[in-house]
Amino acid sequence: MFTRRDFLKTTAATGALAATSGLTAPAIAQDAAIKLGYVSPQTGPLAAFGEADKFVIDSFLATTKSMGLNYEIVVKDSQSNPNRAAEVAKELIVTDEVNMILVASTPETTNPVATTCEAEEMPCISTVAPWQPWFIGQQGNPGDPTSWKPFNYAYHFFWGLEDVISVFTNMWAQIETNKKVGGLFPNDGDGNAWGDKVVGFPPVLERMGYGLIDPGRYQNMTDDFSAQINAFKSGQCEIITGVVIPPDFTTFWNQAKQQGFAPKIASIGKALLFPQTVEALGNAGHNLSSEVWWTPSHPFKSSLTGESAAEVAAAFTKATNRPWTQPIGFAHALFELAVDAMKRAGDPKDGDAVAEAIAATKLDTLVGPIAWDGKGLPPFAAKNIAKTPLVGGQWRLKDGGGYDLVITDNKTAPSIPAGGKMEAIA
Repeated sequence: MFTRRDFLKTTAATGALAATSGLTAPAIAQDAAIKLGYVSPQTGPLAAFGEADKFVIDSFLATTKSMGLNYEIVVKDSQSNPNRAAEVAKELIVTDEVNMILVASTPETTNPVATTCEAEEMPCISTVAPWQPWFIGQQGNPGDPTSWKPFNYAYHFFWGLEDVISVFTNMWAQIETNKKVGGLFPNDGDGNAWGDKVVGFPPVLERMGYGLIDPGRYQNMTDDFSAQINAFKSGQCEIITGVVIPPDFTTFWNQAKQQGFAPKIASIGKALLFPQTVEALGNAGHNLSSEVWWTPSHPFKSSLTGESAAEVAAAFTKATNRPWTQPIGFAHALFELAVDAMKRAGDPKDGDAVAEAIAATKLDTLVGPIAWDGKGLPPFAAKNIAKTPLVGGQWRLKDGGGYDLVITDNKTAPSIPAGGKMEAIA
């Protein structure tokens, strides 16, 4: 396959030949902008993940301009569709000729973009997808670990399923239950990984004495969860968990209430990250729980601006009149990492040098220290994954309306302060 890198090498060779033969090769402007591609789901059922994108990008461009750095951002919307994500990644590489691609939010966007970048030898940094569905999902044979190989251009930072399982079970241990758990796992990258009998929730819950009721995979944008609710009621489940897109959880929770299913705990990944999902439930969102990757109370600062997490969150609310949202921190960190790698790479057009610079990263960011050093990871994923801290929290109704996200478990990351204890759903 003739890749982008082959084209650049051919162009470089042609330029060298032209120079030695007395012909004039096209000059590269010394002050040419470094061009970054950015892909995220800004529309579709995963659009809540992209809510902070404009704020982060506008802030980044203003900051780098004030620093005398020349950056251009080409933004593409994956439309929450894996096929579209792959298409726009190819556009960024071939048509827009970017120097690096940044991509965020769920395997349905990160995986096709990273796969395209790896095939085209384009440096890529991704985030906001647990590392297992990101890494394993891109292997030629995900079911055969002996065939898994590292990537040379695609790098990822986030937490893993082992972290979210620890956080969820730590929260559950704070409330007395019968330890019967209902699982909501859709037929997508996240759902298949979370529900996997080898790397997901089932084997860990079994070892910890939990009984899991898994009714099987359902399709995203389902409008009837009666089968799942009946299975959970029959199984006397007092805990519900899973990884659900926002509109589907709203449907499920409303139907659960209508059908008289009232678990003590509901710890749901993905959907319950966002204030708007909880607000859409009215008072029924009280004490719902989820993983927490970033909040204003996280003790980290931006390597670009020196701003604290609290200051960045406050700036977002001031600019948008919306509550802060967790993807702010990770979108911001993507651009921190891009600037740091480009500085160390020297030539932004040398994709090999840029990829090597990414791999050698050691940077304190708005979401914590990032280094692709293999810490806390199995050997097969050590080259391409950098882990970030994870805690757990519950949404609590505020007296004046709206919700606060209270951190209720920080055993996995004690440097992030807890704000309360778990409470059963009323």
